[in-house]
Amino acid sequence: MMEGENGVEKKQRVDSGESGKKAAALFSDEEVGDINGLTVGDDYVEVTCGCTSHRYGDAVGKLRVFSSGELGIVCECIPGCQEDKMTPAAFEKHSGRETARKWKNNIWVIVNGEKVPVAKTALLKYYIQSSKHANGSNKSNTPKVCHRDEFIRCTVCKKHRRIRLRTPEECRSFHDALANTNWKCSDMPHDKVTCEDEEERGSRRVYRGCLRAPTCRGCTSCVCFGCQVCRFPDCPCQSCIDFTTNVKPPSTTT
Repeated sequence: MMEGENGVEKKQRVDSGESGKKAAALFSDEEVGDINGLTVGDDYVEVTCGCTSHRYGDAVGKLRVFSSGELGIVCECIPGCQEDKMTPAAFEKHSGRETARKWKNNIWVIVNGEKVPVAKTALLKYYIQSSKHANGSNKSNTPKVCHRDEFIRCTVCKKHRRIRLRTPEECRSFHDALANTNWKCSDMPHDKVTCEDEEERGSRRVYRGCLRAPTCRGCTSCVCFGCQVCRFPDCPCQSCIDFTTNVKPPSTTT
């Protein structure tokens, strides 16, 4: 048994070394090297995080930071917790923190064995840049389009299922789902869901992933009327045809 555990530890060290090479594109070793639970992917960094409630104690999770500025937390407050891919504000509320709406100070990561507010680390630098961009402080550039999560209703069990819109593939899945008059839970593109699974509760459903506010009902950051991420040249629907036609450069004659 001990030999197997040593093998796991060795593999983790190798993976950490490979991840360290990828991390250079997002954060330097000085910025994140001392943060506990560091895992690095191709376009994100994941660390252990938490939020403390005086009544319920520590709620622990995994904070994933993307270069786009998007933040997501998978909650591990109790074994089997179903809350995943939460916004920081939603995680703060879910933890039972008494002084909510200050997630940058209330959510902490562990640096050299001590809890440090995420606001005092470099982990929010892409989030801050993205927020400034969305608020118009960098108007000279084309703003980054944000697509809110959307819901679709199963024609069999009548439950609403969340579909995330972060990538062209996810946008296409939602786009095709809307056109499918017989869409079912089993058609979920990226998550295995059946009609027997519980529906996302109403209080959680209001969180849609807007860059400005998690409970936003629609703003210039999260409402898109057509872009190259959510419109498709090979789709025969009128919305995609109109967009594809309009974005084509006008022909010139000589």
